[in-house]
Amino acid sequence: MIKALIIEDELYIRKGLKSMIDLLDKDIDIVGECESVQEAITVTKACKPELIFLDINLKDGIAFDFLDEVKDLNFKVIFITAYDQYALQAIKNGAIDYILKPVDIDELSNAIDKIKDIPLENKEHLAIVQQQLVHKKKEHLVLRLQEGYQIIRFDALMYCKSDKGYTTFYTSDNKSYLASKPIKDFEDQLPDELFIRTHQSYVVNLKFVDKYDKTGYIFLNSGVKVPVSTRKKEEFVSRLLS
Repeated sequence: MIKALIIEDELYIRKGLKSMIDLLDKDIDIVGECESVQEAITVTKACKPELIFLDINLKDGIAFDFLDEVKDLNFKVIFITAYDQYALQAIKNGAIDYILKPVDIDELSNAIDKIKDIPLENKEHLAIVQQQLVHKKKEHLVLRLQEGYQIIRFDALMYCKSDKGYTTFYTSDNKSYLASKPIKDFEDQLPDELFIRTHQSYVVNLKFVDKYDKTGYIFLNSGVKVPVSTRKKEEFVSRLLS
């Protein structure tokens, strides 16, 4: 049996993850659950797990604070997070895999199989897996909303609009989702080949652009009118023509 620890600040996610692990029946023994950095440090040093399922944002800090404190211990890490922008930092900290929330049981199964094939001493094998993770292409964004998590596929996201620290995401099926973070917190998660910042309050998916009016407005194929700031005009026109 592989001794494992779940470090996650949301109780319902810990319960759901534990249920999936039990259902998969892959000889994983959950020896503890933690919701904060300090608790995780204490439990990890006491239990010495071989595997940790690790969330990024914890009650009193972030996962990398925890990893800095226990870097002398030997364990494998599978990151489970709602934020794709942390992937490279996770890899640099020795992650075997990372899974975006909401957790898909098939992805979880594959990640567990992967860690079983990699001895901690085999640095060369680990480096190959980490390189594969760098090139792992994501096709969706995960929003943390009041009622839970919402998956939005990049190819269905028409544009984002920011207002007073909130961002609304508009999709091609005429739905919208409000997140309580500014647009700059999401911009790095959107693929550059599809999206462009046209204004301090707008990010647009070029796939849905129907027309650009020289007076400074984009018209999407849904009929929505989006401004292009003077500062962004040259970059936008260049991207549009290319």
